[in-house]
Amino acid sequence: MASAKFPHAQKLQDIVAGEHRSVAHKARDAARNTLDMYAFFGISPEMTIVDIWPTTGWTTEILAPFVRDSGTLVAPHFAADHKDDLCRRQRAEFERKLAADPSLYDQVEVADFGRGLFEYAAPESADMVITLRNFHNWMWGDYVVPVLQSFLRALKRDGVLALEEHRGDPDKPQDPSAKSLYVRQDYVIEEITSQGFIFEGSSEINANAKDTKNHPKGALSLPPNYWGVEDRTPYKAIGESDRMLLKFRKS
Repeated sequence: MASAKFPHAQKLQDIVAGEHRSVAHKARDAARNTLDMYAFFGISPEMTIVDIWPTTGWTTEILAPFVRDSGTLVAPHFAADHKDDLCRRQRAEFERKLAADPSLYDQVEVADFGRGLFEYAAPESADMVITLRNFHNWMWGDYVVPVLQSFLRALKRDGVLALEEHRGDPDKPQDPSAKSLYVRQDYVIEEITSQGFIFEGSSEINANAKDTKNHPKGALSLPPNYWGVEDRTPYKAIGESDRMLLKFRKS
């Protein structure tokens, strides 16, 4: 386990177990391997961390108290006036969540992020950018390159880009729109390194060999969503998707 040698393991473990976290978010910890994932990414309390699209705040519940005393958390979220109703509601709910507990969240810097909205952090201000299961969205919207360029601008020299994504079948051609949400790992690495990042390594802690990747609604058919599924039993047996964890560094 990566967390066994992680110098901030106890601090992170205490936060993950904290009563401030929602029951729904805690229920996901086992499948998401929360402690080991953040240990692999190498987060540290003094970092300035940019956490892309925190949606309901699962990541914020962990990262905000982790860096509160000596670091900074920037939370680029959906625009408050986003054209999609779900995105607008998630942004509003996120802001209500922060306002309800200022002892934890008063220092979180909320910003807009999305197509054409890339001024979420000062140039070369971030030690780490974290993005969880978002790469497919930028493929679907055809704006992967400007997103990656914004990460390069935001990161300090030697800063880390930490990424999680549903992992596609390496033996099948990559759908350029990633409508199933699955993306080949070699495709992600090639796209990111082509913009100047250095690939540092991968982790298999969120691998799932049971995931056949041919579900009615792609990765959304699996837990916790079960989209397009009448009988949840076989999908529950599979569990959450097979996911890659990747680390890159800005040279």
